[in-house]
Amino acid sequence: MVDCVCFPPSFQVFPSQDPLDRADFNAVEYINALFPTEQSLANIDEVVNKIRLKIRRLDDNIRTVVRGQTNVGQDGRQALEEAQKAIQQLFGKIKDIKDKAEKSEQMVKEITRDIKQLDHAKRHLTTSITTLNHLHMLAGGVDSLEAMTRRRQYGEVANLLQGVVNVLEHFNKYMGIPQIRQLSERVKAAQNELGQQILADFEEAFPSQGTKRTGGPSNVLRDACLVANVLDPRIKQEIIKKFIKQHLSEYLVLFQENQDVAWLDKIDRRYAWIKRQLVDYEEKYGRMFPAEWCMTERIAVDFCHVTRAELSKIMRTRAKEIEVKLLLFAIQRTTNFEGLLAKRFSGCTLADGTGKKPEVPPPSTNPFLEDETGPETDEIVMEKSDTDKPKKPKVPDNPFHGIVSKCFEPHLYVYIESQDKNLGELIDRFVADFKAQGPPKPNVDEGGAVLPSCADLFVYYKKCMVQCSQLSTGEPMIALTTIFQKYLREYAWKILSGNLPKTTSSSGGLTITSLLKEKEGSEVAKFTLEELCLICSILSTAEYCLATTQQLEEKLKEKVDTSLMERINLTGEMDTFSIVISNSIQLLVQDLDAACDPALTAMSKMQWQNVEHVGDQSPYVTSVILHIKQNVPIIRDNLASTRKYFTQFCIKFANSFIPKFINHLFKCKPISMVGAEQLLLDTHSLKMVLLDLPSIGSQVVRKAPASYTKIVVKGMTRAEMILKVVMAPHEPPVVFVDNYIKLLSDCSTDTFQKILDMKGLKRSEQSSMLDLFRLRLPAPPPGGDGSGSLSLSAPTPEQESSRIRKLEKLIKKRL
Repeated sequence: MVDCVCFPPSFQVFPSQDPLDRADFNAVEYINALFPTEQSLANIDEVVNKIRLKIRRLDDNIRTVVRGQTNVGQDGRQALEEAQKAIQQLFGKIKDIKDKAEKSEQMVKEITRDIKQLDHAKRHLTTSITTLNHLHMLAGGVDSLEAMTRRRQYGEVANLLQGVVNVLEHFNKYMGIPQIRQLSERVKAAQNELGQQILADFEEAFPSQGTKRTGGPSNVLRDACLVANVLDPRIKQEIIKKFIKQHLSEYLVLFQENQDVAWLDKIDRRYAWIKRQLVDYEEKYGRMFPAEWCMTERIAVDFCHVTRAELSKIMRTRAKEIEVKLLLFAIQRTTNFEGLLAKRFSGCTLADGTGKKPEVPPPSTNPFLEDETGPETDEIVMEKSDTDKPKKPKVPDNPFHGIVSKCFEPHLYVYIESQDKNLGELIDRFVADFKAQGPPKPNVDEGGAVLPSCADLFVYYKKCMVQCSQLSTGEPMIALTTIFQKYLREYAWKILSGNLPKTTSSSGGLTITSLLKEKEGSEVAKFTLEELCLICSILSTAEYCLATTQQLEEKLKEKVDTSLMERINLTGEMDTFSIVISNSIQLLVQDLDAACDPALTAMSKMQWQNVEHVGDQSPYVTSVILHIKQNVPIIRDNLASTRKYFTQFCIKFANSFIPKFINHLFKCKPISMVGAEQLLLDTHSLKMVLLDLPSIGSQVVRKAPASYTKIVVKGMTRAEMILKVVMAPHEPPVVFVDNYIKLLSDCSTDTFQKILDMKGLKRSEQSSMLDLFRLRLPAPPPGGDGSGSLSLSAPTPEQESSRIRKLEKLIKKRL
């Protein structure tokens, strides 16, 4: 068994489940496993016999293996000798094969030597014959080319010249041979002569002097154009330039600057003239020039360049005579002509140096992207419909856009000044109409009214923007944006803020500083139903203007040049409308808040120490609920289209009313135990009303927003905790102070002083209470470890417990 433990690798090679083969074999554990009890020792002889048998078998196996190893060395040496003999035989065979391969290769070389020589000879001979043929063709072609040039046989020359040029390319590597170089020089000389001769023929047929064309189209000139295609491109450009210049010479004479027809009011005659000229060209010269020259389009493009230069010059001279109607008339006629060119021509010649294609703007990410149908488009899209669908950027489909109308851009200040004047008059009309028609009628059923003037303003903005973008997408658009900003601010202050209900302050100015009007007695003058609807209408209008201004900014950025996009910024105007919205909400809050003031004042003036029993809610609570039920449904119905701002109104009212209510609670002093119970009941009633405020008086009950509910619960719970502290006995003082910290978590001595005043304690008692309170301040915060937690968990007197339980039962019974 010891031998088995000494060979752990055998266990890895030959896995065994026998515990005797394990590397960590323990004899004691093995024996205990065989004989777990005293009774099992009866089988000890049988177990010993099995182990002895196993030892004998293992000895026999080891003996057999050892004897078998004695013959391994002799068998290995014999196998090695046989392998060496086989390798020697294989090496001899490989050497024989190599010798035979070398002999075969030598034999193949001898056989193919003559074939290679013949192959090289054939290839050289073929090249020589081909070169001689090309040389013959070149020599004959050059002779024919010179002869045909002298006889002006341009039709034959066009085909022959291209062939000669192609053949001459094969001799580029032979230019060192004098004869080849001489032929190449003759070809170049023939090309130069052809170019000069063709230019002379066109000059004779179409003289540049005078306005009359003595010559005309002919077959010779048509063939000459085919030759010009093969010659230096400068020849073709020279022919085109001279022909177009001669063709437009009459135009320069007819529409000179001093002519009456040259002014903007007769700009139609310019475009009518070129239309006639293009028709005349097609009839007379359409077949003379090759179709790929696009001569009709080139004439039109040159006419556009000349017209733009002439119009620029005459408008600089007579700038004071330009009126907005005249300018718009000229621009409209010009853009119509540019559109006609786009329908007739492809614009392929604009990239030849005579013009430049307009740049395609980058893709726009504006979610309100829409197709423009012209200046008649009436309104900006207001709904974010299909915002998830990808929008394709608009690509200008008119390559001729601006080719003439660009000259009007320096004079667009006339148009901008006109729009400034028109918008000023429009704002004045809005002010006059509002004064004449008065505030909008209450519109409860439809959820509030948006002033119609704001839609009219943005419709006019849209028309101006589309019209100006058709005139220019550069600096004029920036100037128009500045005008838009000016009148957006004027609309916000004159139409919206200027019409919010307000009273005259002591200084005589119209401000929103005094919202309370004294009437008879202590009554507070509230806003009328019409005034509330007006405030809601102005709020809704400002919200509409805010959203539409943001869309207007995006549309302006889409229309303007990419390099000027950063200068389009209407954030200041959007902030102005946000201020109007905030002021409107504040007015509504202050009105309702002020209406509740008399009730809170009455609460603070009641003799709470004389209350003898707890009854229903107090009259001041009924008054507050009445005001809430009167105002909130009107405001909610008129802000139905802007629900988020109604939520803001509710939140701001809660943030204003609850602190004011708590301040009036502190004024209720002294308070008896029964009075505190009545106040606690009233506070709970107000809390329930405030929680229900967003849907009060509504047939459809909606859950109040979580943000609003959190504010009400937190604020009114604090008021309840104040009253519970007031109800608690002040003896013993330590328990009272700990209860105060537990219920209010307020470390302010001012608040603690107010609680003591509400309880009606004497100054001497308050002084000792304050000293004790200050001593308790360094203790750990409520809920922490240490003595603070012990003090907070101190039991309250049975009297306090019974009163609180009684009050809770009363509240549940009432609810």
